[in-house]
Amino acid sequence: MHNAKKILACAMAVLLCAGVVGCGDSSSSSSSHVDQIQVTLPESVDPNDESTLTVSDIPEGEPTELDWLSYWDINPEEGNPEKRSELQLFEQKGGSIHYSRVRSDAKYEKLASRLMSNDPPDMWWYEQAMDFPANCLQNMFQPIDDLVDFDTPLWSDVKEKADEYTIDGNHFVAPVKFNFQGIITYDKDRVEELGFDDPYEMYLNDEWDWNALEEICRAWVDTSTEEEPRIGLNGWFHNFIFASTGETVIMRDDATGQYVNNIDSANLERAANWLYNMSKDGLIDNKWIEGAQNAFNEGYLFYSMGPWASIDSHTPGDGANWANVPIPRDPNSDKLYAKLDTVAYMWIKGSTKSAAMKTWLECAKIVATDPAIIEQDKAKFFVNNPNWTDEMYELAYNPMANDKITVITDPGYGISTLLSDQDSATNDSKEAVIQLVYSSVSKTDEAGSQLTWAVVRDMYNNTINSELAIFNDKLANYSLGGAYTPAEDTGSAAE
Repeated sequence: MHNAKKILACAMAVLLCAGVVGCGDSSSSSSSHVDQIQVTLPESVDPNDESTLTVSDIPEGEPTELDWLSYWDINPEEGNPEKRSELQLFEQKGGSIHYSRVRSDAKYEKLASRLMSNDPPDMWWYEQAMDFPANCLQNMFQPIDDLVDFDTPLWSDVKEKADEYTIDGNHFVAPVKFNFQGIITYDKDRVEELGFDDPYEMYLNDEWDWNALEEICRAWVDTSTEEEPRIGLNGWFHNFIFASTGETVIMRDDATGQYVNNIDSANLERAANWLYNMSKDGLIDNKWIEGAQNAFNEGYLFYSMGPWASIDSHTPGDGANWANVPIPRDPNSDKLYAKLDTVAYMWIKGSTKSAAMKTWLECAKIVATDPAIIEQDKAKFFVNNPNWTDEMYELAYNPMANDKITVITDPGYGISTLLSDQDSATNDSKEAVIQLVYSSVSKTDEAGSQLTWAVVRDMYNNTINSELAIFNDKLANYSLGGAYTPAEDTGSAAE
């Protein structure tokens, strides 16, 4: 992968110097498409009724086919002939999707090659890692402001978050919806047997915080025996605990537009110390376990992972009494900050199919927001997951419905190869620097000693500063209309 990144750097350097791509007007990779259920439009939804669906027809004479470069197909696949709702609506509006297949680990190289050949695809699946802002500055994507009016009823609910995906005031990402990257699944009967209130009810009553989780975990671990060892929490949660403070290691300065190192934050230190102590006391661990049932079978009370880990082949069996709850709130915060996955599609630089792209974005957004379509999506889900509850589904797949969650974006996952790109990580844990910072307080050094936050901070502070200096220079050059050459960047997105 390292050599492939070097090839990409050279390709993009040639691209930018040659002017083929003009100067410009985001563990893991996102897998939200896996959690999107393929459904047909309900009969009650009239695609031509503008009071129901605000979707633009592709004007006569405009190109109607979008070239979709991805490692997964929007079109029906062999063995699963049912069309996605947004595709069905898009076709009713005159559009079609051509699938250009590429391996996930080769997608940027393929995109760079096609851009250099003056053969740009049109559409791209947004992923947190590297898409924004890193590869926007590499001129791989173009703004969508001519396609999306965030002041209209269709888009106004995501305007605030869309503003976080801007460079020089230009929007590059139009969020369709938000999904949980990590949600805690647990067995309600086990918690009840310990004598605690249901964590989901605690969440509804604003009582679900770090302290509540820790108290329940300690009670569970206290019942551990040599024959039946018990641990409180397993899965993917470290970065979400940090984010629950409302802060991240790298943050954007809204006044300057630059990105700054926030590793000295006292709030982040609190999160790190809480995780350190939870790990030291044996209440959490980092062991990889695939699926909630496997975690419960191995003696874990809480399991934090994307919804994929408790649906379909991992779904609860008959008689199970599972529930979902978010990562707990920071007890020092009056809000429940949560990192959610932004579901979105990006417009590739050089594509001229603005009308078709506009229609596609509107189709995707309406499918995510129209009540009739949402209800049919939900009904389809329960066919394969009959032992889920309505509460579990609404929390996992409609997290913004009850206004309890404040979405936080972590720009640290889109700065540079060294800081952000998990696919290019060469260390034993295959984690880029930002993810390492979040997870390291639950790890040990070569001597077996658990790493403290002070040690972790000292290990990575200079690296973060140097990478941000490169990135902010690139950002400034981009803002001035300059063509940044990836070969000059020894640690950035195109390395």
